[in-house]
Amino acid sequence: MTVHKTPWCGCCTEWVDHLRDNGFDVVVKEAEDLSPVRAELDVPDRLMSCHTGEIEGYAIEGHVPAAEIARLLKERPQATGLSVPGMPQGSPGMESSNPPDTYDVVIFSPEQTGIYASYRGTQKLAGPAD
Repeated sequence: MTVHKTPWCGCCTEWVDHLRDNGFDVVVKEAEDLSPVRAELDVPDRLMSCHTGEIEGYAIEGHVPAAEIARLLKERPQATGLSVPGMPQGSPGMESSNPPDTYDVVIFSPEQTGIYASYRGTQKLAGPAD
């Protein structure tokens, strides 16, 4: 997996560690501006976060849990990728002593978006296969 991040972002580094801890080989590419990468990978502005990954033809935007990336690669849906928009507290790479947020992992394509899974912090709440 390739992860594009800004040089100064600590939570991006923590997310890369999360991926590696879950068996992903990760190459990090740092840039001051990630807009060109997001445009190339067709990540809509409304789904942006602080870093962008790419793996086997899919875009991975933001603090997506490694389990959902593995599921995406297993299921191979017709999609552009997955996103966790913004920077939800308690998501992988955003852990802290503060209460975790509830957030959705969004699956997206040029035609549509949908909820792939829901989480509170690092705990999965629901998904279409559940």
